[in-house]
Amino acid sequence: MLVQDLREKILEGDLSELLHHSKDEDYPAEVSKLLGSLPKEFAINTFLSLPEKIQIQIFSFLDHVLQIGVIDELPRPKISNILNSLESNDRIAFFDTLDGVQVTEFLNLLNDKNRLATYDLLGYPENSVARLINTNFTTVRKEWTIGQAIEHLRRFYTDTPAANVIFVVDNTGKLVDDIPIRRLVLNEHSKTIEDIMDGFYVKLDIQDSIEDAIQKFKEYDRVALPVTNSNNVVMGVVTIDDVIDEAEEKDTKDMQQFGGVESLDLPYVKTGFFTLIQKRAGWLIILFLSEMLTATAMQHFQGELDKLVVLAMFVPLIMSSGGNSGSQAATLIIRAMALKELSPRDWWYVMRREIFSGLTLGLILGSIGFVRITIWQKLSFWNYNIRAVAQESGIPQGGVPGSWVLVGLTVSFSLIGIVMWGTLSGSMIPIVLKRLKLDPATSSAPFVATLVDVTGLIIYFSVAAMMLHL
Repeated sequence: MLVQDLREKILEGDLSELLHHSKDEDYPAEVSKLLGSLPKEFAINTFLSLPEKIQIQIFSFLDHVLQIGVIDELPRPKISNILNSLESNDRIAFFDTLDGVQVTEFLNLLNDKNRLATYDLLGYPENSVARLINTNFTTVRKEWTIGQAIEHLRRFYTDTPAANVIFVVDNTGKLVDDIPIRRLVLNEHSKTIEDIMDGFYVKLDIQDSIEDAIQKFKEYDRVALPVTNSNNVVMGVVTIDDVIDEAEEKDTKDMQQFGGVESLDLPYVKTGFFTLIQKRAGWLIILFLSEMLTATAMQHFQGELDKLVVLAMFVPLIMSSGGNSGSQAATLIIRAMALKELSPRDWWYVMRREIFSGLTLGLILGSIGFVRITIWQKLSFWNYNIRAVAQESGIPQGGVPGSWVLVGLTVSFSLIGIVMWGTLSGSMIPIVLKRLKLDPATSSAPFVATLVDVTGLIIYFSVAAMMLHL
């Protein structure tokens, strides 16, 4: 379909071309994308103008704002028909967007079977595999012939991503094996299912988290996985398309939080102006108030600054180096934990690694800082003598060496300490949050940078006080 051409025709009120493509395989996804690009009221009216069969096809592909919008305009019998026609995972996804009163209202529109199944699945945690489960699946027995199994699938299986794999169960419904459809096609119909079984299968437990599901799909490269209860009885199927959607949503949420923004409930382009301000203002206020501690720290060391004003020249350098190193470490550790490469139990390994990393990086930056000060001195861009300033300020001569070299060493040693502290803080904060069962992404880069800014100033002026005897 040429989406732009269809969009123009829809805006003109002509739906003939849109209906003409209704048998295309990608039709539901394309139409939902098309409706999402239209003004909300126009999109709702277009949906209501479509035949009910097409409405059922595309409803699950709409974003939840449009879903609620069209539901509000439909009579109750049509709402009931749409909701009862959805796959169980799509139905659960819809109910997840509702408040308590709406959940009760729409549950009453489901038939008995779907109402009980939906009510049961809603009882599981929001982050559990149960929220993605598709209960529309078919199983086979190992004693059946391939011909019997194929005939069974033709009668009871629908054309979904879950149809790429079939699940073998015993007479009590317990999972025995999983078999790709291609294995049925490539073998003689007279063979039994047991003849083509390999005895190896991968499954999800209904209590598993969505993160566990994402990891298993990545690890085993599957398109569908069975979901079982504690007795290994198959409860349903989770397919890769649903897992990809959840992974994208989770990654988006983590990236927004790590950038110092509360996660958005809708895409950026559909989020209202004041909602966007509300999501961003909270973190900015917290970070602003935290940064005020920087001013407090500088005020505490005002005496040192008055005695040696040149120290102020390097404050931006010191603060940025500490904040950058902390943000780097936090990013690496949060991503490693998201990929299950690390867990809170690995804290000692991470701490040792980051201490040495921070020391090495600090030495590199400290050396560069010292070289820069040396070049300034040699090229006469900066000809600064501590003893001269000390004499002008009335500082006793006994405690003040007389060379720019000490300023360079102060900056260098400060950078070593600050970068070490930044990498250590950036790596440990996410681990601590994970241990406390909080989202590590909330240790956003701005938060880590702000923390290291404040402590970095304290380290810098403390080193200066010792090195320069201020």
